[in-house]
Amino acid sequence: MDTSELRAAFDQHSIRRVKVGGFDIDGILRGKYIAFDKFWSAVEKGFGFCDVIFGWDVADQLYDNAELTGWHTGYPDTLARIDIDSFRVLPSEPNTAHFLVDFWLDPQTPHPACPRNLLKTVTARLEAAGYKPLASVELEYWLFRETPASMAEKGFQGLTPLSPGMFGYSWVRTGQHADLIEDILEQMQGYGIAIEGMHTETGPGVYETAIRYSDPVRAADMAALFKTTMKILCARHGCTVTFMAKWHPDLPGSSGHLHQSLWDSEGEQNLFADEKDEHGLSQLARHYIGGLASLSPDLTALFSPTVNSYKRYVPGMWAPLTASWGIENRTCSIRAINQPSAASTRLELRQTAADINPYVALAGALGAGLYGIDHGVEPPPPSTGDATEAEGAPKLPTSLRDAARALGESERARQVLPEGFVDHYVRTRDWEVREYQKSVSQWELQRYFESI
Repeated sequence: MDTSELRAAFDQHSIRRVKVGGFDIDGILRGKYIAFDKFWSAVEKGFGFCDVIFGWDVADQLYDNAELTGWHTGYPDTLARIDIDSFRVLPSEPNTAHFLVDFWLDPQTPHPACPRNLLKTVTARLEAAGYKPLASVELEYWLFRETPASMAEKGFQGLTPLSPGMFGYSWVRTGQHADLIEDILEQMQGYGIAIEGMHTETGPGVYETAIRYSDPVRAADMAALFKTTMKILCARHGCTVTFMAKWHPDLPGSSGHLHQSLWDSEGEQNLFADEKDEHGLSQLARHYIGGLASLSPDLTALFSPTVNSYKRYVPGMWAPLTASWGIENRTCSIRAINQPSAASTRLELRQTAADINPYVALAGALGAGLYGIDHGVEPPPPSTGDATEAEGAPKLPTSLRDAARALGESERARQVLPEGFVDHYVRTRDWEVREYQKSVSQWELQRYFESI
C-alpha cells in the first residue's frame, strides 16, 4: 500500500481518528492517538516515541538494570515508523484507523529491544536462505464475569467464571454465550485476524482459538492483536479475559502453541514433507527439529517469559518437561504433524503458553530451526509414549531464574538472535525474578502464618 491508496482507504472508511502503537518486550501494545496532520508527516518521516516502553515492566515499574535506556540516558524518544500495511479498522470503532509501528534507534538501526523488528530480522534470514516460512498461533484463555475493579476488590480470589464446570468442545456453552462468541468472531474477521477455529477447552470459562497461518510477522501481528482486542471486546460484554499461563492451582494451564513450516521460495512446495520417509518428514525437517530441540533449553526464557509460566512445568499439565519430539505426540515439546496431506506437514511447539510475546517466541523458534538446518543438527530419538522422561531429550528449565541464566550464558542464542536483544531480554527477566522474590503469596500465608 502506498500513501495514495491509504488516503483512498481513509475516505472509504470515513476515518476521522488515527491510533498508532507498538509492542513492548512483554507483548503489551503501547499506543496513542495522533492528529491527522502529524500522522501524514509521520508516515513519511517517522515520529518520536518515549523509549521508556523498553525501560519498564508489565506494571510500569522502571528496570534498575537496563542499559538501553534508563535514568542514565534520560529516557529519550526513539524513532517510531508506521507500517502502513498494518492498517486496520476495528468494526466497533468504525472511524478510527489503527496502525502498528516498529522502533528504531536511527533511520538505519532497528531498536535492539523491538520485538517486531526482531522477528523481521529472523524471517529475513530464512528468506535469504531460500525458504518461505509459515507460522500460526493457538491460544487458550479464561473468561470471567468480572471487571478490573471487581477483580482487584476480590484480590483476584473467588472469581466468577463465564460458565461453570469442565466442558471441553462444548456446543452448548458456545450457544449459551452466542452474543459474545459471535461478536468476537465478527469483530476479529473485520479486524483482519483470521480465525480458523474456536471452542471451549476443559475448565470453567476456558476457550481456545486457532489463528490462521501466515508469514511469521503477520502471524505474530494477528496473535498479539487478538490478545489485545479480546481484552477490549470482553469489557464491552461485562467480562474479563486472562492469558496467564496458569491462573489457578487446581485447573489446567493455558497453552499458546506455535505451528511452523518451511516452503520453497515460491510457496509451492512444503519442504518439511517427504512422502518416502517413514514419518513423512524430510531431512530438512529433521534438522529443524534438531535445532529446536537442542536450543530449547537455552531459549526457554523466550518461550516462557514470566514467573507464572513455570507453574505449568509439572507432570500432568500438558506442558513438556523435556525438549522431545514425536509424531502426533502431544506429550512432547515438538509435535510433528504429517496429516492429512504433505501440504499440511508442520511442527507444533507445545512448550509455549498463552503468556508469550508472539514476536519473541516465533523469532526464537524459527531461529533455532534455521540453526539446526545450518549445522545439520540431528534430533533425539522420537518419543512414542509419555515424553516426560524421554530418553536422550534435554531437560527444560523449570524456573524463570534458571531459564534466564541459561539464555544469558548461551553462545548459540547469540548466533540465533541479535546479541543486543538477548542482553536486554536477560536483564528484564532478571528484574522479573527479583520482583517475584520480594512477594509473599497467599499459599505462603495460609501455610506458615499461624503454624510456624
